[in-house]
Amino acid sequence: MDEIVVIDLFGEEFRFKPDNQVENPERVAQYLKKYIKEAEGSFKNKTLGKNKIAILLLAAMNLSKDFHELKVQHAEFEKETDNKISFLIEKIDKGIE
Repeated sequence: MDEIVVIDLFGEEFRFKPDNQVENPERVAQYLKKYIKEAEGSFKNKTLGKNKIAILLLAAMNLSKDFHELKVQHAEFEKETDNKISFLIEKIDKGIE
């Protein structure tokens, strides 16, 4: 993938080249912009220039929180799925005997 993705943040254009594992890099950039826009809402009464780092930090923290929650949910899903598979294998084994 030789695609260059362009994202506008705070009126500045940033370019990045995603690695081959990213299926839809434009969507990834849009997720980031969404989190930044939400974080900007927390700083409405202050000047944007002074708060760029704070906005980016808040967006990063929110992304990290959501990522962590998804990892926990995924681990729980995997555990439940493994338990169900083990239960079904046990039933099949008993049915074969």
